[in-house]
Amino acid sequence: MDRALFPARLVGPTFIAIAFGMLINLGMYESIIAEALHAGILFYLSGLLSLLAGLAIINLHNTWRADWRVIITVLGWSMTIGGAIRIVALQIAIWIGSAIYRGRASTLVVAAIIGVLGALLSFKGYVGRA
Repeated sequence: MDRALFPARLVGPTFIAIAFGMLINLGMYESIIAEALHAGILFYLSGLLSLLAGLAIINLHNTWRADWRVIITVLGWSMTIGGAIRIVALQIAIWIGSAIYRGRASTLVVAAIIGVLGALLSFKGYVGRA
C-alpha cells in the first residue's frame, strides 16, 4: 500500500467530521476558538498533540511530489511547526491565531477549507488509486 494512503484515510474523515461540526455548531466553535486563544493548559496540550501528530505524519510520509500526496506532507509540516510554536513561543502563536480567527466569516472559511481537504483526502485514501 502506498504510504500516503494511511494518513489520508485517517486525516480525511477526521477533517470532514471537524468541518461538519464547525458548520452545525458554529456558535459553539467560535466560543471554543476564542477560549483556546489564551495561554493555558489547553493551548499547550493542543501544541503538544499537534507536534506529535505532525511528526508522525512526517516520519511516515515526507514526500515532495507534484501530486495530491504533497497535501499530506504539507499538513505534517504545518502541524509540526504550529505545535512547536505553541509550545515554545506562546505569545507569537496567540498573536497568529488571533489574527486568523476574527469571527464568523473566518470560522466558515476554515470549515470550508478543512471540509474540502477532508473530502479530497478521503476520496484519494479510500476510493482513488494512488
